[in-house]
Parts: sequence; structure tokens; C-alpha cells
Amino acid sequence: MDYLSPTYFFDYKSDEIQQLIANVPSASLSQKEIAQHLFLKVRDQWRYDPYNLSFNKEKYRASAIAKRTEGHCVDKSILLISCLRAMGIPARLHLAKVKNHIAVERLIEKFGSNELTPHGMVDAYINDKWLKLSPTFNASLCTILKVAPLDFDGENDAVLQAFNEEGTMFMEYLEDYGHFDDVPVAFMIANAREHYPAIFAANTDQTEFQL
Repeated sequence: MDYLSPTYFFDYKSDEIQQLIANVPSASLSQKEIAQHLFLKVRDQWRYDPYNLSFNKEKYRASAIAKRTEGHCVDKSILLISCLRAMGIPARLHLAKVKNHIAVERLIEKFGSNELTPHGMVDAYINDKWLKLSPTFNASLCTILKVAPLDFDGENDAVLQAFNEEGTMFMEYLEDYGHFDDVPVAFMIANAREHYPAIFAANTDQTEFQL
């Protein structure tokens, strides 16, 4: 897998993704600088929302995500991967399980847990090494959570911070599911059903959830 090709999900030849990258001055920027630019764009232009869940594969196409104004971690990772590939930077989806320690009341109410899974992030190949990027939390949300917005220097991993600005535990990585060639919707459904049985209890066939 070259991690550069368009796929059903990473459909970067679509008008929506081409419009997103149209203003990136690729001729004057290095791959590192392009990746930094796209990371910030996806981090802040799409509001993080973990409460709108879909297990319909059409909702996970980058072109469909680009039309919305919010998304959860997997959505935003798919968007960033598509933009990176469109700019010639190899990228792939990486999934994990994390535990959120701040502002968890609604998470526990809706999910029955403050563990978030599968948590999506991006593996990007820049300057001969794979780096992990988490474009999840937009800057305005970080202000509310009293967490510094996650920055990406183009040379080191940018994963969610363990502590907030007050030294309180923020995010804990519990399990690493590894990277995937494409978006593993079947795995994501099975994973969610295993960890959040209460969500699926009322209707096992339901695929759209507004929590």
C-alpha cells in the first residue's frame, strides 16, 4: 500500500477536497510545512462532536465530511488523510482507545463510559518517518477545557495531551489498534457494540445515533 492513492473513503479527487487544498501554496512550502498547514485547517475548521455517530459508510467519505461543520476524531482524521494524500504526503488511519478525564459527565451519561473508542488519528510519512497526528480538538473547545491547543511541529508526534494547563489528567491512551489501509467500518461497528452496549440495546439495527 502506497498510502497515496484515492479510495472510496479518501476520495481526494472530489471537488470538496480539491477546494480545501486549493489555497495551499504547495510550490513554496516543504512537505513538513504543508502538513502543518493542513493539520491546523482540519483541527480548527471542524468542531469536535463525539455525540453524532454514524455507521453508514457513506458518512465516512472525506467529501461528505467536508460538507459538514463538525465531526468526531475519525471524521477529522479521514479529512486530514485525504488532504495529505492529495498533496503527495503518504497518510493512513490509526485507531486506538483513549480515556477522557475532563468534562466527562455527558460522555458517561450518553456512552455509559468516559472511554472513547475507536479513537481516530493520522499516521503521516514526513521526512522519512511516520508521525502520529491528532487533529481532534478545535482551539475554541480547548479554551473551554483549559487545555492548550495541540500543535504540530512537523517533526514529532502530535498526540492528545496527558494533562491540561492546570496539571489535571486530561487524556489517557489505553489501547492501540494499529493502522489501517482504509477506513475499517466493520471493525468500528464491532468495536462500538462491544464497548457501548447500552447505545445499541434499544435497536440492534440502528446505524445513526444523535446522543
